[in-house]
Amino acid sequence: MHSTVLRPSSAFDVTPGVGERSVLLYDSLCGFCDRLVGFLLRRDRRQIFHFAPLDGVFASDLLNRHPHLRALDSIVLIENSGLEDEVVWVRSGAVKRITRQLGGMWRIADLLLSIIPEWLRDSGYDIFARNRYRWFGRYDACRIPDSSARDRFLD
Repeated sequence: MHSTVLRPSSAFDVTPGVGERSVLLYDSLCGFCDRLVGFLLRRDRRQIFHFAPLDGVFASDLLNRHPHLRALDSIVLIENSGLEDEVVWVRSGAVKRITRQLGGMWRIADLLLSIIPEWLRDSGYDIFARNRYRWFGRYDACRIPDSSARDRFLD
């Protein structure tokens, strides 16, 4: 599975207010993924990122639109979620887009990642993904967001 752009054949209804915001699908039991969500909550001043677990209802709807993603165990970023111009990024492509959307100094990471060929970025991502539980742990239950961030979680 490449980290390239995937587009649906048609639009679907989404939760009101999501609109053109980005939705990050993440492994809700992964220690690293949990830390990444916390990191984004702290640094996303424009509140463009919303979050949904890979095993949730929102992700299930996405997989129905993009069946080739069903076996994916990766970070997934959906831009323009539910709109006709919806774009889905996976693996290192998702990481690259996240750094771009964060802006500021994080754009440097986007530029550096652009230098590395996609096949090499994805190979490194795959190694990381296979070892993430060993390196960062695995939770028994998903994050329960505090009241200030609850509206950014879709499931």
